[in-house]
Amino acid sequence: MFYQECAHDENTPVHPVSAPDYMPMDQLRALQLHRLQGLVKRVYENVPLTRKRMDERKVKPEHIKSLKDISLLPFSVKTDLRDEYPFGLFASPMNDIVRFHCSSGTTGKPIVIGNTKNDIDLWQQACMRALAMCGVRSSDVMQVTYGYGLFTGGLGLHYGGEGIGCAVLPISGGNTERQLMMMLDMGVTVIACTPSYFLHLIDEGHKRGIDFRKDTKLKHGIFGAEPWTEEMRTKIENATGIIAHDIYGLTEICGPGVANDCRFHNGLHIFEDHFYPEIIDPETQETLPDGEAGELVFTTLTRTGTPMLRYRTRDISRINTKPCQCGRTIRTFERISARSDDMLIIRGVNVFPSQIESGLLKIDKVLPHYMIYVSREGDLDKLEIQVEVTSETLSDKIKTLEKLRSEIAQSVQHIINISATITLVEPHSLPRSEGKLCRVKDMR
Repeated sequence: MFYQECAHDENTPVHPVSAPDYMPMDQLRALQLHRLQGLVKRVYENVPLTRKRMDERKVKPEHIKSLKDISLLPFSVKTDLRDEYPFGLFASPMNDIVRFHCSSGTTGKPIVIGNTKNDIDLWQQACMRALAMCGVRSSDVMQVTYGYGLFTGGLGLHYGGEGIGCAVLPISGGNTERQLMMMLDMGVTVIACTPSYFLHLIDEGHKRGIDFRKDTKLKHGIFGAEPWTEEMRTKIENATGIIAHDIYGLTEICGPGVANDCRFHNGLHIFEDHFYPEIIDPETQETLPDGEAGELVFTTLTRTGTPMLRYRTRDISRINTKPCQCGRTIRTFERISARSDDMLIIRGVNVFPSQIESGLLKIDKVLPHYMIYVSREGDLDKLEIQVEVTSETLSDKIKTLEKLRSEIAQSVQHIINISATITLVEPHSLPRSEGKLCRVKDMR
């Protein structure tokens, strides 16, 4: 057996599927190197684009003798998948492919990921480990509100839940009234969806007189597919009494199940026996040591259909250096603070929407719904933030509202070092979304 169980908190029994999370470090590193060497050989022999790039660098598979040698290898980016559409990056023959997953294809052609049976099985195991990390057990009822079909979210968590042995409600997105009815009637204990949609469910539930603490059996929320902050976690947990967990994944790597946070919320544990992480400087592409912030890069050590070599996620994070109290040996990275391609440059300053969210949600009277508008008047960038507050707050005296606007503006400016115009709006007046929600409109 390549791994063994390690000590853990006796009050939190380790689910059997979680055993690899506690693999001794020297065994984990040896396993990663063995799998990396096999992966490099596979893609060199089967993916012409990767072979061409390695040849340009004068790198051969046999040059990978240590994990540090990964820096010799070329990066992969999303445009590679679009340029090689649909099958150019496949490393397995078509008769081994059992399922396709694709991006939404909002611009240009979608990316296409081909999965072998091996890939599907390993994906299910990764999602099982993520759910077990959250405390999900066979006695739970899990409502999966992520989209099904070409999108990876729904099916990944669906099969992960079935693998754990819990009862899965594959309701997918949409029809909020039905979502709430089924949540109550089926005794749902685990909800899996985007955090913005769960906030929408909370709002709609409150309008129908639902008290999430008393009327539902919810215990856990599995939230992902969009960046969210610790302040958002606090809002969700205070409103419902659940434990809100962050799950991470992306279609190019496998979907949800690349990483997940445990009950200590000290970052997201990477299932790095399957997904080898790096942090790079997004400008110089230099590999950065653990503890430094930069762009997250993943290599899929075990995928066979469409493996990714040093895939640039555009997500900004850092790998933590301190071990987690849960006893897992797999490393963690800080929850995603931003994406390098979501970055706004306003008056010469780099600004990420999640920074603005963090400033907004520090104010008690602010509801967790907002829109960011960037425009230009003459040569000057203008930043406006529309944020929902309660009807009672809007009925306050003008001086009280001005004080609140000033408080919000100062909180945001303290984080982003830019002044913003704050507009207070009625509850439920800003857009909601059943999937990923776009909170920024750049009109420059």
